[in-house]
Amino acid sequence: MDDRTFDYIVIGGGTAGCLLANRLSRDPSRRVLLLEAGKKDNYPWIHIPVGYLYCIGNPRTDWLYKTAPDPGLNGRSLRYPRGKTLGGSSSINGMIYMRGQARDYDAWAAETGDASWSWDQVLPYFKAHEDHYRMDGGADPETGGNSRFSDTHGHGGEWRIEMQRLRWDVLEAFADAAGEAGFPRTDDFNSGDNEGVGYFEVNQRSGWRWNASKAFLRPVRKRANLTILTEAHVERLVIDAKAAGRKVCKGVTVRHRGQKVEYASRRDVILSAGAVGSPQILQLSGIGPGALLRKSQLGAFTRSDPSQAHANVEYHVQPLSLDAFGEPLHGFPALTASVCNLNPTSRGSVRITSARMEDAPEIAPNYLATAEDRKVAVDSLRQVRVIASMPALQKYRPQEWKPGPQFQDYDELVKLAGDIANTIFHPVGTAKMGSDSDPMAVVDNRLKVRGIDGLRVVDASVMPTIVSGNTNSPTLMIAEKAASMILEDARKVVAS
Repeated sequence: MDDRTFDYIVIGGGTAGCLLANRLSRDPSRRVLLLEAGKKDNYPWIHIPVGYLYCIGNPRTDWLYKTAPDPGLNGRSLRYPRGKTLGGSSSINGMIYMRGQARDYDAWAAETGDASWSWDQVLPYFKAHEDHYRMDGGADPETGGNSRFSDTHGHGGEWRIEMQRLRWDVLEAFADAAGEAGFPRTDDFNSGDNEGVGYFEVNQRSGWRWNASKAFLRPVRKRANLTILTEAHVERLVIDAKAAGRKVCKGVTVRHRGQKVEYASRRDVILSAGAVGSPQILQLSGIGPGALLRKSQLGAFTRSDPSQAHANVEYHVQPLSLDAFGEPLHGFPALTASVCNLNPTSRGSVRITSARMEDAPEIAPNYLATAEDRKVAVDSLRQVRVIASMPALQKYRPQEWKPGPQFQDYDELVKLAGDIANTIFHPVGTAKMGSDSDPMAVVDNRLKVRGIDGLRVVDASVMPTIVSGNTNSPTLMIAEKAASMILEDARKVVAS
């Protein structure tokens, strides 16, 4: 048997790649190769929950990307953390377990013309790998309306979900103040409607980070048919032409610890390098725009203003203050209420800057480029001020530090939003899924790259639109569903 030929090659040992490697190697007759550019996830700070403060901005665990200077941010460039280790960004993120809203997936189904991407039909793929603490010991709490917790959640899977272990009086006061401002309370952000205020549930086990590598790779790493290579940088995909004229992806060219190696695939090459890495590898392989190729936390979900039809902003509330994650804490007691626009209308890009794999791509998010996004930013600033004025917070005598209470005018607040806005690290849609009529769609509804056989993209880059919340667990759902589709397609080939 050729040691460099595999049935499936998975590029990227991050959130999606770890699950795919697990599922595709279940059949011992299928050889699977998982390629990760980073090192093993044996760096101690990965596993300590607060350790993300020491992993972001650290070349051991972060690609250290920066965005291009952004006009919407008044010319500022931002850090753009992406995980560079086994587990990917699940090794350096805030561990929040969040699915988004049912309407997100129903919109995907409408945009792709495929009902299998609707909320009701993707829910089993979320549940398939869940291990939710509320169902420990056989529990299945009632959730009202003759429903039970097991209707929307799972137990016994690899992806552990637990309560946060810390409580802060100031966060409880913020939640009470949000209630006084009209926010409803919720104890489950993941049942399809996440409007309300409450504590986030987290991907931890007994107080330690539970990343995708621990969940999906470690239990199966000794499978004889699974090969895991770290420090393996993919230079390009190997694309050939079929006799009929169609292109086919036959494998990958990899630089592994100083050696250039080519690996071949009998079935599929699966790009799971993330919303920055996957489009970069596609473009380095000649797939993309022609012109380019020529060169402790509390959460709340609410409406930024009463006219919104649904919750369109997410609060991350933390008892600390810093300019950006990866930078030092400020030297004063503080509460930071970061408000994220869940449904931005601005659109950005990820583009290679050279033909060299070593050169970082240009990341241009194009923040606050539309009037809608600027209005949500201003409305959110004003909403935080309302919450801070509620009685429940007054014992802390809150004083606004940024942007500053002296700024009240709409135009002033738009500019100041550009001065202080930052990212919470959820890039998606850079290789979006769509219907045949969508000129922007890179992959079809089965995540196959259009015009090239044997190549799929499976990660957050395929999301047609961003979900209304954090993106890590939706990416696992995509990988779970993709694994099912890949194996189903393989069975059809055998049957024919």
